[in-house]
Amino acid sequence: MPKELKLPAVEVRQSKGRTLYSFAVDGKLVHRFATISRVSRREGQLHGYQRPEALAHIEEIRNYLESPSPMVPNAVILAFDSRVRFKPAETKPPSKEVYSRPGTIIIPMEEQPDEDKPGFIVDGQQRLAAIRDAAIDSFPICVTAFITDDIGQQAEQFMLVNSTKPLSKALLYELLPQTRAQLPSSLSRRRLPAQLMVRLNQDERSPLKEMIQTATHPTGIIKDNSILKMLEHSLIDGALYEVRKRGNTEDGLEPMMELLRNYWTAVSQVFKEAWGKPPKKSRLMHGAGIISMGLIMDDASALLMETARPPTVQQYAAALQPLEKLCHWTSGTWDFGNGRTRKWNELQNTPKDIDLLARYLTDQYRSLVKDRPQKLRRVAQR
Repeated sequence: MPKELKLPAVEVRQSKGRTLYSFAVDGKLVHRFATISRVSRREGQLHGYQRPEALAHIEEIRNYLESPSPMVPNAVILAFDSRVRFKPAETKPPSKEVYSRPGTIIIPMEEQPDEDKPGFIVDGQQRLAAIRDAAIDSFPICVTAFITDDIGQQAEQFMLVNSTKPLSKALLYELLPQTRAQLPSSLSRRRLPAQLMVRLNQDERSPLKEMIQTATHPTGIIKDNSILKMLEHSLIDGALYEVRKRGNTEDGLEPMMELLRNYWTAVSQVFKEAWGKPPKKSRLMHGAGIISMGLIMDDASALLMETARPPTVQQYAAALQPLEKLCHWTSGTWDFGNGRTRKWNELQNTPKDIDLLARYLTDQYRSLVKDRPQKLRRVAQR
């Protein structure tokens, strides 16, 4: 290994006294010349600025890097001390109208302890740790760097880079259906539910068309997260899981969409007065109502489904009828037993209230229809 690493680079003059350098380097080499300025206190004084490594996040990135065709487009940011230098390709100074010039960035590569390395990682420590740990020979990355001996300037840039607002979840859910690459598990788990949710919000035959509040449809009355939770429950261990397991069609989504259309159309018919109103006027369209009725969808489907074909609207409607008189979506008081009662509009979108309503409805439903599966199935043949 040479004692200096020489890489083609571009120098960019941004403002008075502020110059950036952009170049590409094998990510496996970065830890040879740059280190983490880890935040700590020694004798009451603050040192460094970086957070501890997030091991789960590093693992996610590492798995992605080991996939067939990974791409990391965003540059990591390094701060170099004045031992790193830039040698322009031309000796002639650039004019005022030209903001950049090509050249070579020269980085010392002598073996030395971390505290003596010429570079600090301002942003990208998780990506670089993942590249370091990944079972790959090399992985070129883009770097944006600046040169300063002032630790305060490094901390300033670290805060500016990390204070940007993250993407809203609503926008992430809208973008997910278009992705095909391997994603972190937290996003990958929601890709199929997000695909179904977008279809439910756009499909002309969907009873939920334009009712779901998303980044591109902010006037929807049902929160996207409530629909996603309902779909996730069913995909993990409910009716959608069964349809997906049994189906063998080219469009794997369509049988699941048929089930969802049929069931929620039946819900809109049986609970006609409560359907389509804002959550303040109807707890059916509230997170507690959507998630609880999603669990009833799984129970009803388990009773009715004999083949890969989803139950019909008529079958679902007949299955839901026994619940009609027990529900108080828009008025009255829920009686959950053992002295527990709630006015209709006191149910909140909290895990505790969702669990209370879901348990009540599923227990009541199972006791009301447990002896009726044959009768419910015959409804479709009338």
